[in-house]
Amino acid sequence: MSEDSKPKKIGRRKFLKNLGTGVVGSTVAIHGLQAATRDDQSLQAPPTHQGQTALTLSVNGRKITTLVDPEISLAELLRKQLKLTGTKIVCNHGECGACTVLLDGRAVYSCQMLALDAANKKVVTIEGLLKAEDLHPVQKAFLEHDGYQCGFCTPGQIIAAEALLIKNPNPTKEEILTGMSGNLCRCAAYPKILASVVAASGK
Repeated sequence: MSEDSKPKKIGRRKFLKNLGTGVVGSTVAIHGLQAATRDDQSLQAPPTHQGQTALTLSVNGRKITTLVDPEISLAELLRKQLKLTGTKIVCNHGECGACTVLLDGRAVYSCQMLALDAANKKVVTIEGLLKAEDLHPVQKAFLEHDGYQCGFCTPGQIIAAEALLIKNPNPTKEEILTGMSGNLCRCAAYPKILASVVAASGK
């Protein structure tokens, strides 16, 4: 091995000196960048991230504009970006209904829908049924008639019930069973879920 190809040893003092120079240089560069950003703020477009798309929609009566990855589901947007964790992701395959939300008044599995497909639409989650501190009639009925066990599927059950009652305020028991059939309960609390929806009918 020639002298030129041998790794060169760097002394501790020289290493620390070089490191200090690099840190100072980086700090100056960052401050300069921040100052330039402040000066040009009125001319700059909102910050974007590579591959993300702007999305505008209404969530629980509030207009929201945010950046999303094209492949993110509506359930992930609600839970991770908007922190509305009442919407549950359980099977993530559109089979259990725990992630059910209202989209323009109809029930949809939010885990099976791209967030971008909700553009300019109205989304209502379990949190959106509350009015200040007052429970929605369907929420009250589930509470009064024990329409839950572990409670994990309950938000989806309540939203599915609300979607059914929007279309049919006074359904028969058979219509309730059909309308709620896409929402599974691992605790098998179906008789009490049925009683809760019956109690909420007409309210």
